[in-house]
Amino acid sequence: MGSKKIPFLFVIDFEVEKFYITPFVQSDILFSIDGFTNVNYSHQNQQPTIKKIPVSLDRYRLAFERVIQEIRIGNTYMLNLTFPTLIQSNISLLEIFLNSKALFKLYFQDKFITFSPERFVKIENNMIKTYPMKGTIDASIPNAKERLLTNEKEHAEHNMVVDLLRNDLSIVAKKVMVNKFRYVNQITAGPKNLLQVSSEISGILEPNWQQRVGDILLPLLPAGSISGTPKKKTLEIIKTVENYQRGFFTGIFGYFDGNKLDSAVMIRFIEKVDQQLIYKSGGGITIDSDLKTEYKEMLDKVYISF
Repeated sequence: MGSKKIPFLFVIDFEVEKFYITPFVQSDILFSIDGFTNVNYSHQNQQPTIKKIPVSLDRYRLAFERVIQEIRIGNTYMLNLTFPTLIQSNISLLEIFLNSKALFKLYFQDKFITFSPERFVKIENNMIKTYPMKGTIDASIPNAKERLLTNEKEHAEHNMVVDLLRNDLSIVAKKVMVNKFRYVNQITAGPKNLLQVSSEISGILEPNWQQRVGDILLPLLPAGSISGTPKKKTLEIIKTVENYQRGFFTGIFGYFDGNKLDSAVMIRFIEKVDQQLIYKSGGGITIDSDLKTEYKEMLDKVYISF
């Protein structure tokens, strides 16, 4: 499809085992990718409610301490630890999708939705860019931006992800460089506003890159910001410590319009399982991480943003 410049939507799971590629005409798959959408929005007046039934702190502690142990013996330096949270809401997956505020949104066959703030890669004019996002703080905290940018743990975590993504991009592109380092954006997170730190990394592709779209995407997966570094060993540790299936959570989705490509990481993710809603979330763990702070961050990321 890339060689023929046929437009398509793609959805790839975290373990890079399940792929869904389709033209834009599917009625049971709705998307909005930085303004490019197949949806005529119908906003609801009903205000959402959400009740969280999370994993216990004790269960989280067991995984957290195992990750810290792996860091201490040098098997990983940063690992994105995630867990599922059972939620109860007064609105449906489709209603959440239609009304949520995010640059990147996907409604997939009434099975799951994502309303993500994080772009994965964008390709335009033979240039590929990726935008790792690491570092979050409540915007209402006094001097929030300064605290976020001077926090040693957040700084180290972001550095490691940028280094990982720069190396990943070098597999598929030339002249890779960091154009913007640790800039801050504000996003709406339910009743809160959050500040999040991102960087921009770019590289140059050959003029006929459309002929190898898959060969460009696959070496970059899973995304470094939601796995860790070094990636291969960290992915092995994730399988043992999380003890659940991420599925499409922290995978990617995006579109190719025949000339350019844009995509996002599937965070802020709600899945329907046996008529129950499961919200999957997490955060990066480093040697400087604090157990209760990381547990709170995981739960703070469970929200519906209207």
